[in-house]
Amino acid sequence: MNLSNLNQQQLQKIRTQPGFIAALDQSGGSTPKALLDYGIKRGAWSNEDEMFALVHQMRTRIITTPSFTGERILAAILFEGTMDRDIEGQPTADFLWNVKHIVPFLKVDKGLADEKDGVHLLKPMPQLAPLLERASAKRIFGTKMRSVINEANVAGIQAVVNQQFEVAAQIIAAGLIPIVEPEVDIHCPEKAKAEELLKTTILEKLNKLPPDQLVMLKLTLPEQDDLYIDLVRHPRVLKVVALSGGYSREEGNNRLRRNHGVVASFSRALVEGLSAQQSDAEYNAKLDAAIQSIFEASTIKSEREQLVT
Repeated sequence: MNLSNLNQQQLQKIRTQPGFIAALDQSGGSTPKALLDYGIKRGAWSNEDEMFALVHQMRTRIITTPSFTGERILAAILFEGTMDRDIEGQPTADFLWNVKHIVPFLKVDKGLADEKDGVHLLKPMPQLAPLLERASAKRIFGTKMRSVINEANVAGIQAVVNQQFEVAAQIIAAGLIPIVEPEVDIHCPEKAKAEELLKTTILEKLNKLPPDQLVMLKLTLPEQDDLYIDLVRHPRVLKVVALSGGYSREEGNNRLRRNHGVVASFSRALVEGLSAQQSDAEYNAKLDAAIQSIFEASTIKSEREQLVT
Protein backbone atom coordinates (compact mmCIF):
# COMPACT_ATOMS: atom_id res chain seq x y z
CA MET A 1 0.00 0.00 0.00
CA ASN A 2 1.19 3.50 -0.78
CA LEU A 3 1.04 4.92 2.74
CA SER A 4 2.48 8.14 4.12
CA ASN A 5 5.20 8.05 6.77
CA LEU A 6 2.60 8.89 9.45
CA ASN A 7 0.34 6.07 8.26
CA GLN A 8 3.27 3.64 8.21
CA GLN A 9 3.96 4.47 11.88
CA GLN A 10 0.30 3.93 12.72
CA LEU A 11 0.13 0.69 10.73
CA GLN A 12 3.17 -0.67 12.58
CA LYS A 13 1.59 0.23 15.92
CA ILE A 14 -1.57 -1.71 15.10
CA ARG A 15 0.38 -4.62 13.62
CA THR A 16 2.96 -5.07 16.39
CA GLN A 17 1.94 -3.41 19.65
CA PRO A 18 -0.22 -5.16 22.26
CA GLY A 19 -3.49 -3.44 23.02
CA PHE A 20 -7.10 -3.04 21.86
CA ILE A 21 -9.36 -0.61 20.01
CA ALA A 22 -11.78 1.72 21.79
CA ALA A 23 -15.04 2.10 19.86
CA LEU A 24 -16.38 5.61 20.55
CA ASP A 25 -18.65 5.80 17.52
CA GLN A 26 -22.27 5.61 18.67
CA SER A 27 -24.35 7.86 16.43
CA GLY A 28 -27.90 8.59 15.33
CA GLY A 29 -30.43 6.31 17.01
CA SER A 30 -27.96 4.87 19.52
CA THR A 31 -26.87 8.26 20.88
CA PRO A 32 -29.78 8.96 23.30
CA LYS A 33 -29.32 5.52 24.87
CA ALA A 34 -25.55 6.07 25.17
CA LEU A 35 -26.23 9.38 26.95
CA LEU A 36 -28.88 7.78 29.17
CA ASP A 37 -26.47 5.02 30.16
CA TYR A 38 -24.02 7.79 31.03
CA GLY A 39 -26.56 9.44 33.34
CA ILE A 40 -27.79 12.22 31.01
CA LYS A 41 -31.58 12.09 30.53
CA ARG A 42 -33.39 12.97 27.31
CA GLY A 43 -34.60 16.32 28.66
CA ALA A 44 -31.01 17.57 28.90
CA TRP A 45 -31.02 18.65 25.21
CA SER A 46 -33.59 20.33 23.00
CA ASN A 47 -32.17 19.58 19.54
CA GLU A 48 -29.69 17.35 17.75
CA ASP A 49 -26.84 19.90 17.94
CA GLU A 50 -27.15 20.09 21.72
CA MET A 51 -27.34 16.28 21.92
CA PHE A 52 -24.13 15.83 19.95
CA ALA A 53 -22.42 18.56 21.98
CA LEU A 54 -23.19 16.48 25.10
CA VAL A 55 -21.86 13.38 23.35
CA HIS A 56 -18.65 15.23 22.54
CA GLN A 57 -18.29 16.22 26.19
CA MET A 58 -18.76 12.55 27.14
CA ARG A 59 -16.16 11.38 24.64
CA THR A 60 -13.75 14.19 25.51
CA ARG A 61 -13.86 13.10 29.14
CA ILE A 62 -13.01 9.53 28.11
CA ILE A 63 -10.20 10.54 25.75
CA THR A 64 -8.59 13.05 28.14
CA THR A 65 -8.65 10.67 31.13
CA PRO A 66 -5.03 9.88 32.20
CA SER A 67 -5.50 6.12 31.69
CA PHE A 68 -6.72 6.52 28.09
CA THR A 69 -3.35 6.35 26.31
CA GLY A 70 -1.57 4.46 23.58
CA GLU A 71 0.17 2.23 26.10
CA ARG A 72 -2.85 -0.08 26.20
CA ILE A 73 -5.11 1.34 23.46
CA LEU A 74 -4.10 0.89 19.84
CA ALA A 75 -6.81 2.95 18.20
CA ALA A 76 -10.14 4.71 18.69
CA ILE A 77 -13.11 4.65 16.30
CA LEU A 78 -14.84 8.02 16.03
CA PHE A 79 -18.24 9.21 14.88
CA GLU A 80 -18.11 11.85 12.12
CA GLY A 81 -19.22 14.59 14.51
CA THR A 82 -16.36 13.74 16.87
CA MET A 83 -13.85 13.91 14.01
CA ASP A 84 -15.15 17.38 13.12
CA ARG A 85 -14.76 18.73 16.67
CA ASP A 86 -11.68 19.65 18.69
CA ILE A 87 -10.22 18.42 21.97
CA GLU A 88 -8.05 20.86 23.92
CA GLY A 89 -7.51 23.03 20.85
CA GLN A 90 -6.63 20.24 18.38
CA PRO A 91 -8.83 18.35 15.93
CA THR A 92 -9.83 15.10 17.67
CA ALA A 93 -7.79 12.84 15.37
CA ASP A 94 -4.68 14.98 15.88
CA PHE A 95 -5.18 15.02 19.65
CA LEU A 96 -5.51 11.23 19.70
CA TRP A 97 -2.26 10.69 17.82
CA ASN A 98 -0.14 13.67 18.94
CA VAL A 99 -1.05 13.59 22.64
CA LYS A 100 -2.25 10.03 23.30
CA HIS A 101 -0.44 8.07 20.55
CA ILE A 102 -3.74 6.40 19.62
CA VAL A 103 -4.57 5.73 15.96
CA PRO A 104 -7.79 7.44 14.76
CA PHE A 105 -10.46 5.58 12.77
CA LEU A 106 -13.81 6.89 11.48
CA LYS A 107 -17.22 5.19 11.31
CA VAL A 108 -18.41 5.87 7.75
CA ASP A 109 -21.67 3.93 7.43
CA LYS A 110 -25.06 5.63 7.56
CA GLY A 111 -26.84 2.89 9.45
CA LEU A 112 -28.60 -0.32 8.49
CA ALA A 113 -31.05 -1.07 5.69
CA ASP A 114 -34.25 -3.00 6.42
CA GLU A 115 -33.79 -6.73 6.98
CA LYS A 116 -33.76 -8.97 3.91
CA ASP A 117 -32.63 -12.62 3.77
CA GLY A 118 -31.95 -12.54 7.49
CA VAL A 119 -29.45 -9.65 7.33
CA HIS A 120 -29.22 -5.88 7.47
CA LEU A 121 -27.05 -4.49 4.68
CA LEU A 122 -25.48 -1.04 4.86
CA LYS A 123 -27.71 1.84 3.82
CA PRO A 124 -26.53 3.58 0.63
CA MET A 125 -23.58 5.94 1.16
CA PRO A 126 -23.76 8.44 -1.73
CA GLN A 127 -21.43 10.87 0.07
CA LEU A 128 -18.74 8.31 0.90
CA ALA A 129 -16.12 9.68 -1.53
CA PRO A 130 -16.14 13.25 -0.12
CA LEU A 131 -16.25 11.88 3.43
CA LEU A 132 -13.13 9.79 2.77
CA GLU A 133 -11.42 12.86 1.29
CA ARG A 134 -12.27 14.85 4.40
CA ALA A 135 -11.14 12.01 6.66
CA SER A 136 -7.77 11.85 4.90
CA ALA A 137 -7.35 15.61 5.27
CA LYS A 138 -8.05 15.25 8.99
CA ARG A 139 -5.39 12.51 9.27
CA ILE A 140 -7.79 9.63 9.90
CA PHE A 141 -6.00 6.29 9.41
CA GLY A 142 -8.93 3.99 8.65
CA THR A 143 -12.68 3.49 8.60
CA LYS A 144 -15.38 1.19 9.92
CA MET A 145 -18.79 0.13 8.55
CA ARG A 146 -21.23 -2.22 10.28
CA SER A 147 -23.70 -4.71 8.80
CA VAL A 148 -25.73 -7.17 10.90
CA ILE A 149 -26.46 -10.87 10.37
CA ASN A 150 -29.57 -12.15 12.19
CA GLU A 151 -29.88 -15.60 10.60
CA ALA A 152 -27.66 -18.32 9.13
CA ASN A 153 -28.89 -17.47 5.64
CA VAL A 154 -26.39 -18.21 2.86
CA ALA A 155 -27.72 -15.60 0.43
CA GLY A 156 -27.92 -12.92 3.12
CA ILE A 157 -24.40 -13.55 4.44
CA GLN A 158 -23.01 -13.55 0.89
CA ALA A 159 -24.73 -10.21 0.24
CA VAL A 160 -23.30 -8.69 3.43
CA VAL A 161 -19.75 -9.79 2.67
CA ASN A 162 -19.97 -8.74 -1.00
CA GLN A 163 -21.15 -5.27 -0.01
CA GLN A 164 -18.57 -4.91 2.76
CA PHE A 165 -15.69 -5.75 0.43
CA GLU A 166 -17.05 -3.50 -2.36
CA VAL A 167 -17.03 -0.57 0.06
CA ALA A 168 -13.64 -1.66 1.43
CA ALA A 169 -12.18 -1.43 -2.10
CA GLN A 170 -13.34 2.18 -2.34
CA ILE A 171 -11.81 2.95 1.06
CA ILE A 172 -8.48 1.33 0.15
CA ALA A 173 -8.43 3.33 -3.10
CA ALA A 174 -8.77 6.49 -0.99
CA GLY A 175 -5.62 5.51 0.95
CA LEU A 176 -7.34 4.36 4.16
CA ILE A 177 -7.51 0.99 5.93
CA PRO A 178 -11.08 -0.39 6.16
CA ILE A 179 -12.45 -2.26 9.16
CA VAL A 180 -14.93 -4.73 7.65
CA GLU A 181 -17.66 -5.38 10.26
CA PRO A 182 -20.25 -8.07 9.44
CA GLU A 183 -21.67 -8.49 12.97
CA VAL A 184 -23.44 -11.73 13.80
CA ASP A 185 -26.18 -10.82 16.28
CA ILE A 186 -25.53 -12.58 19.59
CA HIS A 187 -29.21 -13.67 19.59
CA CYS A 188 -28.97 -15.32 16.16
CA PRO A 189 -30.78 -18.67 16.61
CA GLU A 190 -28.06 -20.55 14.70
CA LYS A 191 -25.15 -18.33 15.67
CA ALA A 192 -22.43 -20.98 15.30
CA LYS A 193 -23.67 -21.93 11.82
CA ALA A 194 -23.87 -18.27 10.76
CA GLU A 195 -20.30 -17.75 11.95
CA GLU A 196 -19.03 -20.75 9.97
CA LEU A 197 -20.75 -19.45 6.83
CA LEU A 198 -19.36 -15.97 7.46
CA LYS A 199 -15.81 -17.23 7.92
CA THR A 200 -15.91 -19.22 4.67
CA THR A 201 -17.33 -16.28 2.73
CA ILE A 202 -14.77 -13.81 4.11
CA LEU A 203 -11.88 -16.16 3.31
CA GLU A 204 -13.05 -16.35 -0.32
CA LYS A 205 -12.91 -12.54 -0.53
CA LEU A 206 -9.54 -12.26 1.25
CA ASN A 207 -7.98 -14.77 -1.12
CA LYS A 208 -8.92 -12.54 -4.08
CA LEU A 209 -7.42 -9.34 -2.66
CA PRO A 210 -4.26 -8.05 -4.37
CA PRO A 211 -1.04 -8.54 -2.37
CA ASP A 212 -0.71 -4.82 -1.62
CA GLN A 213 -4.17 -4.48 -0.02
CA LEU A 214 -4.96 -4.86 3.69
CA VAL A 215 -8.20 -4.94 5.64
CA MET A 216 -9.11 -5.31 9.29
CA LEU A 217 -12.01 -7.48 10.43
CA LYS A 218 -14.37 -6.68 13.30
CA LEU A 219 -16.35 -9.78 14.26
CA THR A 220 -18.69 -11.02 16.97
CA LEU A 221 -16.98 -13.21 19.57
CA PRO A 222 -17.70 -16.71 18.20
CA GLU A 223 -19.35 -19.76 19.72
CA GLN A 224 -16.40 -21.93 18.70
CA ASP A 225 -13.13 -20.76 20.26
CA ASP A 226 -10.45 -19.80 17.73
CA LEU A 227 -12.93 -20.12 14.86
CA TYR A 228 -11.32 -17.15 13.18
CA ILE A 229 -7.70 -18.28 13.49
CA ASP A 230 -7.37 -18.59 9.67
CA LEU A 231 -8.48 -14.97 9.37
CA VAL A 232 -5.99 -13.86 12.05
CA ARG A 233 -3.18 -15.54 10.09
CA HIS A 234 -4.26 -14.33 6.65
CA PRO A 235 -1.63 -12.10 4.95
CA ARG A 236 -4.29 -9.62 3.75
CA VAL A 237 -5.57 -9.05 7.33
CA LEU A 238 -3.89 -6.39 9.45
CA LYS A 239 -5.83 -7.28 12.61
CA VAL A 240 -8.91 -9.19 13.72
CA VAL A 241 -10.84 -7.35 16.43
CA ALA A 242 -13.95 -8.34 18.35
CA LEU A 243 -17.07 -6.35 19.12
CA SER A 244 -18.83 -6.83 22.45
CA GLY A 245 -22.19 -7.08 20.66
CA GLY A 246 -24.33 -6.74 23.78
CA TYR A 247 -22.26 -9.07 25.95
CA SER A 248 -21.31 -7.61 29.33
CA ARG A 249 -17.66 -6.65 29.78
CA GLU A 250 -17.11 -9.75 31.90
CA GLU A 251 -18.65 -12.09 29.33
CA GLY A 252 -16.90 -10.32 26.46
CA ASN A 253 -13.53 -10.55 28.20
CA ASN A 254 -14.05 -14.24 29.02
CA ARG A 255 -14.81 -15.06 25.40
CA LEU A 256 -11.97 -12.86 24.15
CA ARG A 257 -9.39 -14.69 26.27
CA ARG A 258 -10.27 -17.93 24.48
CA ASN A 259 -9.68 -16.50 20.99
CA HIS A 260 -5.98 -16.29 20.20
CA GLY A 261 -4.75 -13.39 18.11
CA VAL A 262 -8.05 -11.47 18.44
CA VAL A 263 -8.18 -8.17 20.35
CA ALA A 264 -11.15 -6.15 21.59
CA SER A 265 -12.92 -3.32 19.85
CA PHE A 266 -15.46 -2.73 22.58
CA SER A 267 -17.97 0.12 22.81
CA ARG A 268 -20.65 -0.38 25.48
CA ALA A 269 -18.46 -2.85 27.35
CA LEU A 270 -15.67 -0.26 27.59
CA VAL A 271 -17.80 2.50 29.14
CA GLU A 272 -19.95 0.18 31.28
CA GLY A 273 -20.40 1.78 34.73
CA LEU A 274 -19.18 5.27 33.78
CA SER A 275 -21.41 8.20 34.71
CA ALA A 276 -21.46 11.96 34.23
CA GLN A 277 -22.18 12.29 37.94
CA GLN A 278 -18.97 10.56 39.08
CA SER A 279 -16.09 12.58 40.49
CA ASP A 280 -12.94 12.67 38.37
CA ALA A 281 -11.20 10.35 40.82
CA GLU A 282 -14.01 7.75 40.72
CA TYR A 283 -14.45 8.07 36.96
CA ASN A 284 -10.75 7.74 36.25
CA ALA A 285 -10.42 4.70 38.51
CA LYS A 286 -13.39 2.93 36.84
CA LEU A 287 -12.13 3.64 33.33
CA ASP A 288 -8.60 2.55 34.23
CA ALA A 289 -9.93 -0.76 35.61
CA ALA A 290 -12.05 -1.30 32.47
CA ILE A 291 -9.11 -0.55 30.17
CA GLN A 292 -6.85 -2.91 32.12
CA SER A 293 -9.35 -5.78 32.07
CA ILE A 294 -9.95 -5.44 28.31
CA PHE A 295 -6.21 -5.06 27.64
CA GLU A 296 -5.49 -8.26 29.57
CA ALA A 297 -8.24 -10.19 27.78
CA SER A 298 -6.83 -8.96 24.45
CA THR A 299 -3.23 -9.85 25.22
CA ILE A 300 -3.17 -12.66 27.83
CA LYS A 301 -4.92 -15.64 26.34
CA SER A 302 -6.19 -18.86 27.89
CA GLU A 303 -3.59 -21.51 28.68
CA ARG A 304 -3.97 -23.83 25.76
CA GLU A 305 -1.86 -24.39 22.71
CA GLN A 306 -0.69 -21.01 21.44
CA LEU A 307 -2.09 -21.16 17.94
CA VAL A 308 -0.76 -17.78 16.81
CA THR A 309 2.94 -16.94 16.71
